[in-house]
Amino acid sequence: MGATLRQIATYLDNQGWKYHIDEEAYRILTGVQAENVEEFLIVVQLDEDGEFFKVFAPQVISGVKDHPYKEAILQTMLCISWETKMLQWEYDPNDGEIRAIIEFPLEDSSLTEKQFNRCLSGLIQIIDNVAIPRLKEVMATGKDPGDRELGERLLLTLQEEAPGLLQMLERAMEARKKRGLFPSE
Repeated sequence: MGATLRQIATYLDNQGWKYHIDEEAYRILTGVQAENVEEFLIVVQLDEDGEFFKVFAPQVISGVKDHPYKEAILQTMLCISWETKMLQWEYDPNDGEIRAIIEFPLEDSSLTEKQFNRCLSGLIQIIDNVAIPRLKEVMATGKDPGDRELGERLLLTLQEEAPGLLQMLERAMEARKKRGLFPSE
């Protein structure tokens, strides 16, 4: 079963997107206006006779190959993959290209419009709203601001999911400090 370029083109038509079908490469090229990415190119590619689906943004950031904070940049990309759903990062050590990608096998099932739209919107939102601002800061400072943001998101999640738990933890930590059992920093 899998998917076809025509099927995906129909999904894009339903959203009012402009695109170019590259039949030879078995892919569709499109793009989007974004807040943090200048030229946000998106490639939808089908491999294995339409049984393997990919949607990716090539050359998301440049200048990493010889960047002084290369290690921190690549580590941050891995952290973003860990913290988000679906999105993966690829790095080509030959030319330094970094791409963000969502890919999965379709095999004997079809790609639904709902699945496609979730992948497309997820790719765009994570790259533009989360990854690029964070990676730009790492490129400028060598430090990942995401650790701080992750902690804040964890606290907000705890507050929403278990009201009162944060206050209970705070009281327990204060009581532990008073007993002298809390390790000093």
